[in-house]
Order: sequence, then C-alpha cells, then structure tokens
Amino acid sequence: PVTVDYVNRFKSAKEKKETYKRLEEGKVDIIVGTHALLGKEVKFKDLGLLIIDEEQKFGVAHKEKIKTLRTNVDALTLTATPIPRTLQFSLMGARDLSIMNTPPPNRQPIQTEVRVYQEDFVRDAIYFETERGGQVFFIHNRVQNLAEMASIIQGLCPDLSIGWAHGQLEGHELEERIMDFIDKKYDVLVCTNIVESGVDIPNVNTIIINNSHHFGLSDLHQLRGRVGRSNKKAFCYLLAPPMSTLPTDSRKRLQTLEQHSELGSGFQIAMRDLDIRGAGNLLGGEQSGFMAEIGFEMYQKILDEAIRELKRTEFKDLFKEEISKQDDFVQDCTIDTDLEILIPDDYVENITERLSLYSR
Repeated sequence: PVTVDYVNRFKSAKEKKETYKRLEEGKVDIIVGTHALLGKEVKFKDLGLLIIDEEQKFGVAHKEKIKTLRTNVDALTLTATPIPRTLQFSLMGARDLSIMNTPPPNRQPIQTEVRVYQEDFVRDAIYFETERGGQVFFIHNRVQNLAEMASIIQGLCPDLSIGWAHGQLEGHELEERIMDFIDKKYDVLVCTNIVESGVDIPNVNTIIINNSHHFGLSDLHQLRGRVGRSNKKAFCYLLAPPMSTLPTDSRKRLQTLEQHSELGSGFQIAMRDLDIRGAGNLLGGEQSGFMAEIGFEMYQKILDEAIRELKRTEFKDLFKEEISKQDDFVQDCTIDTDLEILIPDDYVENITERLSLYSR
C-alpha cells in the first residue's frame, strides 16, 4: 500500500512536525504540500520524483532550491500558462515540453468579454447566471474594501445571497465560507484571487473580474479557468477602464484573453506573454523582460551565439567532443526562389506545430 500525506495551513505545528518526521523515516510515500516542503526542516529519505503543479507561482529562488533537493531527482512541472522564462527554456531545448490541448469531454469555450464597469451590466450578468441555476465569482483583489464591494453587489442584487472571502481570514473561517458557497448557500462569492487555483465548482459558470487590467495574463487565464467546468456555457467578464486609457501592455493582455478564449489556448497565451514581457534572465532571477526590446528572433539569435561562444572559450574543456564535431558554418542562409514552399495543412494539421517546424 502507498502512504499519502499532506501539509497545509490547516495543520497544526505539531501535526506538521509529525508528518516531517515520518517523511524523513520513509514512512510517507507521497507528500502533497505548498512551498513549505522546500523548508530547511523538511528532509526526504529517498526522493525520486518531484511534481510541481501551478509552476508559474514559484519564483526562481524556489526553483533553485528544488534543484538542490537532490541532483538526480526527476522533475515534472505542470502549468496552464508557463511564465516567459520557463517557456523560453523549453523553446531553446533546455527542457522537454509536452502540450495537452484536449479538454475534458463536453466542455464549451468560455465566452470572454472586456467591459467597462457599469452597475447595470454587472447586475444583468449576475441575474442571467443565477436565473439558470448557477453561481457567480466576483473577483475584487483588494482585501481592504472587499466587504464594501460585497455590500455594493448586495445592493445591486438585494434578493440574492452574497458572501465574501479572502486569504487573510483564519483558516477554518475561510474554509467554512468556501464550503458554504459550494453548498449553494451563497449565489455570489466576492473574493480575491485566492480562488485562482485548486477550486473546482461546476455550478459556477460566470466570473466577473474587477480591475482586470491590474492582473497578469497568467492570473487572468487561471481565474477564467474557474468557470466552464461543466457542460454549461460559461462567461468571463473582464472589467477595466476604457481601452484608450490603459497602458499598452495592459491593453495587450486583455485583448489576448479576449482573442484566445477557445479550449486549450493556454500555450498561445503563454507565447503572447513571452512576446509582451520578454524572456527574462535565463541565468539570473528575472522571469520576464528584455526580449520585447529587440524581438523574439533576434533574441534567440543573440542567445545562441552567446552560448556557442561560451562553449568554445570558457567551457571548452566540458564541450570538447561537441566542438570537435562542429565545423564553423554560416548560421543564416537565405534561399530566393519563385516556388511556394510550404508545409501542406493536411500534412501537419496543428498550426502551432507547423510554425515550430518552419522556425527550425
């Protein structure tokens, strides 16, 4: 039999200590937990496989700590929207990449719209959902006035039951409110982005995100994924000031979400995020930036040249065999022809795969 245990905020310090002790003794086969498992007090008897879910939530420091857990540990990272730095690692071949585009059966695309905050619209959207027997998430990412926002929603929909929740509540109280929402005691849950991951409530099929221009692409995509988890048509409304007043990057993010609302669009969104924010510092701590200034292809070219140069100079002892096999050759070669040379659509049907082949 396999022994599975977990560590989370609802466990007492004594319970956690006992779990860590059993883990070190090898009495726990699978341990599930948060960043806490990267702490100094956590020791594994024989760690063989590390699975990281929601990888975009981990910083570079956390990932470096993971590497030191054990040099020969196998690692599998899962994410709906990889951060630019991680995606860049995969695109340059430093990490293997698998894409799961197939959604669960009977799922429908989530209708996504960018709207300006208007009370009439919010009220209509909430009533449309509740009248068909569903529930609503209203995301307001400000703990300070969350209760006030809940009061505003209650004023708009006086006959509905409105609840609110955020991460600074006591553990048991937060759990109680979420469970009440699952049990349909509330029609609308006004909350922060605490529901961004790990929440699966099939009856919630409308999400309204207030001040959506303050969120990153990954956050917005994750929040949108909280709805549409049944065979019902789901709606995601991104409330923001008029597009003309928004900074360029904010506008691009919202437009990307609106354009890529089909099922399995996480990879395209991540690619767009890479384009907007840049790839960051592959050898340092920044997880985005720089690339947008020079363009993706030029960035790739500069990166390849820098890596080749380092292999031939500072690390020539490590790459002797590779260097000996490589002859100096022209990297960029252009062929002018009148022929139309394309990969037929029926030969490679997936457009992402086709573009990948073109770029090789």
